[in-house]
Amino acid sequence: MAFYTVEKRTTSRGEIRYRVTVGVKTGGNYVYRESKTFPKQHLARTWGAKRVAEIEEHGWARKRPGITLLELVTRYFNDPTVKNSQSKKSSLKTIMNSSLGDMLLTDLTMNRYVEYARVRRVSVNAGTVSTELSYLKTVLDLALPFYDIKTLPEELKAARIYLQKMNVIGPSNKRTRRPTREEFEKIHSALTALYENSRLKIRYHDFFEFAVFSCMRRGEICGLRWGDIDYENKSILVRDRKDPRKKIGNHMVIPLLGRAWDIIMQQPKISEKIFPHKIGTFSEGFRRTRDRLEIPDIRFHDMRREGASRLFEMGFSIEEVAQVTGHKNLKTLWTVYREIYPQTLHDRFAELQKRNKPDE
Repeated sequence: MAFYTVEKRTTSRGEIRYRVTVGVKTGGNYVYRESKTFPKQHLARTWGAKRVAEIEEHGWARKRPGITLLELVTRYFNDPTVKNSQSKKSSLKTIMNSSLGDMLLTDLTMNRYVEYARVRRVSVNAGTVSTELSYLKTVLDLALPFYDIKTLPEELKAARIYLQKMNVIGPSNKRTRRPTREEFEKIHSALTALYENSRLKIRYHDFFEFAVFSCMRRGEICGLRWGDIDYENKSILVRDRKDPRKKIGNHMVIPLLGRAWDIIMQQPKISEKIFPHKIGTFSEGFRRTRDRLEIPDIRFHDMRREGASRLFEMGFSIEEVAQVTGHKNLKTLWTVYREIYPQTLHDRFAELQKRNKPDE
């Protein structure tokens, strides 16, 4: 059964617009979706009601002059052969919710992409905009061979070249942020309280702490299964680990060191999954807690860097740390995930001095 929804939105210029989305769902997932934006709410509702009536009478699979970017990305999301990271989904949803989402693929010119990037650049850094357009390129490149849908990828390519010259897009800044010991304890305590007061007893605190001691990504943690644990060697199989060259089937056996093993053993076995909740559930719990504590510029993914940096500080070699993090590119691991506190170096220097001091 077709339906429509109307969403009130404010443009970057402060103008009020009403976006109406017409959709058809099967099993909770969209099988068809289209949208259009209007300056007045009554116009949006009129168009939405009209399109629902047309779909109910003629069906949604009939021929249309063209499809919108929103429809293409929706089809991409629903494709069971495509594996998408949480980052890619979030970036593409941002584009879908912009003015680009309502446009026909044949109307997406270089100028449209440049306009989107310039407006987006006001609120985010060049690396973020660059990543969003890179993910969009992936979808456009797959449209013809996967779905027999023609796009204009050369327009996006030209836009990216221009935007790079103008410094609107560029490489992401290297993040060095690690939580201080006090920040870590504050977040962990607050997430423990959130768990204790949760009707569903969602173990936010364990998820957060495990992310540090395992050096795993959120999606990897949510995919862990009881049946993949090697109890004898205290390790676990991480399925479909992120790899730019191999999207699916990149399974790795990862050692669960120290506290990481203890946390796993503390979890109740209520599902085949060890942490049986959606990624968004844990992410939202972390975000709300961080904002309430007013801890600046800290992201959940920073916990992966925190875990890797702790291993380096403990004296593990880069090859040994890579066995935990799953990095195949040691340069990336060394430059992006190794951030050692100066105090750690002072402590180690003092220890070496004491060890090498001649007996009196």
